[in-house]
Order: sequence, then structure tokens, then C-alpha cells
Amino acid sequence: MVESNVALDKIFAALADVTRRDILKRVSTAEHTIGELAQPYAMSFAAIAKHISVLEKAGLITKRRSGKKKVIQIQPKTLKVAAAYLGEYEKIWSARFDALEKLLEDR
Repeated sequence: MVESNVALDKIFAALADVTRRDILKRVSTAEHTIGELAQPYAMSFAAIAKHISVLEKAGLITKRRSGKKKVIQIQPKTLKVAAAYLGEYEKIWSARFDALEKLLEDR
């Protein structure tokens, strides 16, 4: 039976899109308004707003008001959840590769 983790499903679904990954990368270095985030993309403001909504629902970013503007900032704790999940698989595969290396050295 496949175990479902809704939070992880949302995180990885959000990260599956190149535009959302790029937005996340940009807000990881500094806060941006939605307008600032929309500038470099050849898509509508509404399309960028949808990408931001997906990232927000996954908990990867938050929006807050600053005057009349909405400011987007990253939520690193959510990325830590994904990293911890992937870290468990890294342990498994590292152990397997170490065993394979030892087997090859013993030949």
C-alpha cells in the first residue's frame, strides 16, 4: 500500500514546475513583490499569481502586505521537510553504493 503525505505531495508538486522553482530561487535571496517576480517571464500577471498560489499552498512561500503591495518571502522550514524526506533515501542509497564498492574492491 502506498503511504500518502499530503504536505510532501504539495511540496513536490509545486517544485515540479521550472517557473515555480525559479520563483523560489529568486525569493530565497530577497523578498519580492508579485510585480517584481512577474517581470522576467513571458506570461501574464495572472499566470504568475497562480504559480505563487501553488507555492503558497505548499507552504514554500508566504505573502504579506507592505503598504499596497504584497511581498513574497521564502519559508525555509518547508524546504527542510522535503530535504529530510530525501535524506532518508540518500542514506539507503549511500549504504547500497558502499556495499557495492566493497564488493567490487574484494574481487
